[in-house]
Amino acid sequence: MKILQICHKPPYPPSDGGTIAMNNVTQGLLQAGHKVKVLAIETPKHRVNRAAMPGSYLAATDFEAVYVDTSISYAAAFKTIFTHQAYQVSRFYSKTFAKKIAEVLKKDQFDIIHLESLFTTPYIPVIRQYSKAKIVLRTHNIEHQIWKRVAKNEKNWFRKWAIRYMSNQLERYECGLSGQIDAFAAISEPDYHFFAAQYGNLPGTILPLGINIDDYPDDEEYMPSDVPELFHVGSMNWRPNVEGIEFFLDEVWPLVLERFPKITFTIAGRCIPTAISQRTDPNLIIAGEVPSANEFILSKDIMIVPILSGSGVRVKIIEGMALGKTIITTTIGAEGLAVENGKNILIADTPEEFVEAIAKCVHTPDICAILGENARNFVALNHNNEVITQNLTDFYEALIQNENK
Repeated sequence: MKILQICHKPPYPPSDGGTIAMNNVTQGLLQAGHKVKVLAIETPKHRVNRAAMPGSYLAATDFEAVYVDTSISYAAAFKTIFTHQAYQVSRFYSKTFAKKIAEVLKKDQFDIIHLESLFTTPYIPVIRQYSKAKIVLRTHNIEHQIWKRVAKNEKNWFRKWAIRYMSNQLERYECGLSGQIDAFAAISEPDYHFFAAQYGNLPGTILPLGINIDDYPDDEEYMPSDVPELFHVGSMNWRPNVEGIEFFLDEVWPLVLERFPKITFTIAGRCIPTAISQRTDPNLIIAGEVPSANEFILSKDIMIVPILSGSGVRVKIIEGMALGKTIITTTIGAEGLAVENGKNILIADTPEEFVEAIAKCVHTPDICAILGENARNFVALNHNNEVITQNLTDFYEALIQNENK
């Protein structure tokens, strides 16, 4: 098959959850023998560095990108109150990128147009104009659900109102796409059931994050530290990550230090905001962006993922599990993963529950090794990229065959 993969940010290098999810689809399809062209939006936060891309990747994907200024404009956002547009989506639209899509589609024909995320859907009209290929929307999250949860946790009344209003606009847009796409691929089973209910008889499938377990070395010599090192790794230009870390530092960390004065908490990731990087909490270490996320994760003991308002799945949780680490996250953080609390992950929603989960690991060091082994086995069984890619291509082929009947 020939597939055009349109991405809302450059999928290479795979440095955060979204880029990892997109790149693993690309690599899986290429390894399965399909032809994949990658066309991406370059944004102020996600720039393209072709010099750092392997020549093999550029050749295999015929990679192209167009810069779109997706910077948030409060004036433009305010105008959407009167136009009823979903600002979170409309800021990804560019006539220049639409022209590039038209150029690509006039030059070549594809069997499938694979849209990565809701933010590429404004380009559906130009795709329909120049292509008869099946359009499949790969949903990374239930986007409006993220913002509704953010609004719920927002304390400033005006921001709460504004975020809630914009999330309602986004919900109408997101739930009204059934007449524009030919099929959807949800990142998790809960997301699949949500979109299946919204999109009626539209064909759908589950496309979870796939990984190659061999890319994640098993630390067979791992020995729990006498005082476990807690850590968080993730891009801090995603609002739910910032919100979660602020909650953990404000409400959980003081309670942890009361019981375990020597324990440390290290935060790594890109774009750490000043409000976090300049904090002076005891035993808090700000590592910033690290050269290798895998090496950083392997050097620590317990991953803290205090998500309060996300959706979809947390890729870093899957990667941490693949590396055999103990993960402590919230019920929302574990959404979309068929994990079992106490078997391959630990779930905590309140400050007291976080402290008790950490205490369990401190008082029973072997539990980290057991949880880590179970976590790695879970990922190997449920997130095998080769199996997931085969399921996706079967879904693609069924769409094409149904069209030809």
